[in-house]
Amino acid sequence: MVKRLIKITHFQILNLFIRLSFFFSILPKKINMRKSIITLFSILFLLCFTSSIMLVSCIEKKSNKNFVLTGNIKGLKRGTLFIQRIKDTILVAIDTIKIDGDSHFTSEFDLQSPQMLYLFLDRGVTNSIDNNIPFFAEKGKMNIETSLDFFTADVKITGSKNQELYDEYKKVVSRYVDQDLTLIEKKFKAIKAKKIDEVNKIEEEQKGVLKRKYLYSTNFAVNHGDYEVAPYVALAEIYDINLKYMDTIQKSMTPKIAKSMYGKKLTDFIAARKREEK
Repeated sequence: MVKRLIKITHFQILNLFIRLSFFFSILPKKINMRKSIITLFSILFLLCFTSSIMLVSCIEKKSNKNFVLTGNIKGLKRGTLFIQRIKDTILVAIDTIKIDGDSHFTSEFDLQSPQMLYLFLDRGVTNSIDNNIPFFAEKGKMNIETSLDFFTADVKITGSKNQELYDEYKKVVSRYVDQDLTLIEKKFKAIKAKKIDEVNKIEEEQKGVLKRKYLYSTNFAVNHGDYEVAPYVALAEIYDINLKYMDTIQKSMTPKIAKSMYGKKLTDFIAARKREEK
């Protein structure tokens, strides 16, 4: 944006200089040339001064917020975007962005602690379940690129280490989810065929898949105790796991993460479970 502004300004000044030079060259000789030259350079000085102010204001325009989200939704001409967070088990809007012609968007606000937020798209004309993108926000700049047709499938999120780690986690966990879905289908067919022994066998296989998922999630949280994604996974994915594993995750958190929003929530959650299970 800045480079383009410089090019246009210089071109306009040069063009004006040529036109003014030609104008003064055809003036009658009785006109004081000295005054004409002074006038010419006064105009050029004012133009340069004005363009410099425009350039400086463009360069120095910075956000005073600690979190800036930019993005683009290809194909979106009109609609409303909501940046949301979970508060007391419900989604609450932090910011609202109107899209009208330009599919690019920007949102700026202060983020107290890294946390999972949601980019919700209100398409305006149709309802769709493909309308909410979770993203792990952290202080700094983040970017979300996606498309209108495949809002969640095409998404690419950059600018967050917690998001990067969470993407890795989801990639592995999706295998366990797929395995469980396959077993559910087999179980349904076995129930329909009244094959009780096969149903029992499939249920045992499902327990094995769930156990592997929980063990992987625990190891992931323990190995990434220096990121907020660790307590988040414990709270969101394996909240009902045996308390000894929760304790292990809690102890693996660094002091910084223990003081974070999710770190505090995990500590409180473990304390509450221990009181209930006495």
